[in-house]
Amino acid sequence: INYVKSNKTTLIIAHRLSTIMAADHIIFLDDGKITGQGTHEELLNTHERYRDFVTYQTIK
Repeated sequence: INYVKSNKTTLIIAHRLSTIMAADHIIFLDDGKITGQGTHEELLNTHERYRDFVTYQTIK
């Protein structure tokens, strides 16, 4: 993925944390609605559902 997206705008739809952690910008959807956006670190600090998602993916 990193090779394909270099110097390009790339839209990635994912259900796995490992796929999106290095993204420049993440848009988090909950029940089809945008509920948060930012970097991985920003969302960890400000978005409870994203933190839950990360916790679930880490435990799994």
